[in-house]
Amino acid sequence: MLRCPEPHREDAMVLSTGEMIGRMVRSGLIGCSVCRKEFLITNGIIDFTGSEMRDAGSVGGPSKSHPASRIPSPAAGDLQALLELSGPGGFVVLLGDAARFAAGLAGLMAGIHFIGVNPPPDLGELPVLSLMRVGGVIPLRQAIARGVVVGSDLATSPWLVEAHRILLRGRRFVTLHAAPELPIGLEKLATAKGLWVGEKK
Repeated sequence: MLRCPEPHREDAMVLSTGEMIGRMVRSGLIGCSVCRKEFLITNGIIDFTGSEMRDAGSVGGPSKSHPASRIPSPAAGDLQALLELSGPGGFVVLLGDAARFAAGLAGLMAGIHFIGVNPPPDLGELPVLSLMRVGGVIPLRQAIARGVVVGSDLATSPWLVEAHRILLRGRRFVTLHAAPELPIGLEKLATAKGLWVGEKK
């Protein structure tokens, strides 16, 4: 599911493991088979924020995030209903502070794995949650996610465009922000309680 964040063709990335706990990789590295760049895994988090990424990235980095919303956070059950996923398998991507919902969603959506992109610093990996820090490009292949939830801290156009790119057609796109700067190719379904819900065309 991973792709190198550098601007070249998509190809397989190679995992070299160090410490593992069960199926969770605590340390190691991910290498690109095209450009040969390597990205470290430390404390269970893949770090794609090297200096090369910051120089090459065309999408704003984590420091250009949207101010956090003052609207009360939704319940995990609300997000589960909005994502409208049936059956196990596949991935749901949680951007920014939305990664905090992983444990709650996992309890309601068995068999789905969650990927936290630029999660809050106090959040650690879980058997149901893989974490990565990125400089602007989400290093996932195009149209791979069964659902995307964008936190209020990353509800800006560059991140929303990237979230749209990795979402499968016909799947739900949720933002924890009622008026995000949305990319084209999304059909609005509803806005309520500070949330925006749409579907990828």
